[in-house]
Amino acid sequence: MAQAKVDSGVASALREVVARVQSASQRAHRERLPRLVAVSKTKPVEALQEAYDAGHRDFGENYVQELLDKAPQLPDDIRWHFIGHLQSNKVKTLVEGVPNLAMVETVDSQKLANKLDATIAALGRPPLPVFVQVNTSGEESKYGVEPGDCVELARHVHDNCSNLRLAGLMTIGMPDYSSRPENFSCLADCRTAVCEALELQEAEVELSMGMSGDFEQAVEMGSTNVRVGSTVFGAREYKPKS
Repeated sequence: MAQAKVDSGVASALREVVARVQSASQRAHRERLPRLVAVSKTKPVEALQEAYDAGHRDFGENYVQELLDKAPQLPDDIRWHFIGHLQSNKVKTLVEGVPNLAMVETVDSQKLANKLDATIAALGRPPLPVFVQVNTSGEESKYGVEPGDCVELARHVHDNCSNLRLAGLMTIGMPDYSSRPENFSCLADCRTAVCEALELQEAEVELSMGMSGDFEQAVEMGSTNVRVGSTVFGAREYKPKS
């Protein structure tokens, strides 16, 4: 088991982020606090252990191999969220290697949904919650279905993937909006369309939006799931390219 680094500051940073989420929720008159996913890519397991020791349980990783390396070294009651682009050929490795995988937030194709559905079925696990990823900003560098296609993919997951649970929609916001970000509004509109098409209540369909630079604004605009990394763990530490 990883040993916590007492002086890394992760626990205090985490408390500050939680307080900011609470304040944003109060400003928006939210009845329930959004889920805070601590995004720990490139960070050592010691930093995650410190957050865990401070009471945190929801962690997010962007890369399959990094999650496979970290998960066995940390407590098994962590709820792991996979939040990076997931290739269909990595699904079996991810699901088998992380028994406490709580959610995949980046389903962006029927092919990926079908692979996840079949893998969960083969392992005999309970239905896996998933978010449909929507590219609300139109940036070519970002994955996700177009807003106009989100209902079709959500319907496929809901109607045809009995081993998955459509838990909501996810997007990555553009960092240069300083007022009400139109991509967050777009995701909320997508949820309205999905709920109308599938006859679901909006409370049943989460919105995963908001990261370190914009999570407070996202909470005020209805996010139920924010993904915060560098504000909790510090700047990311990428290995130099050889």
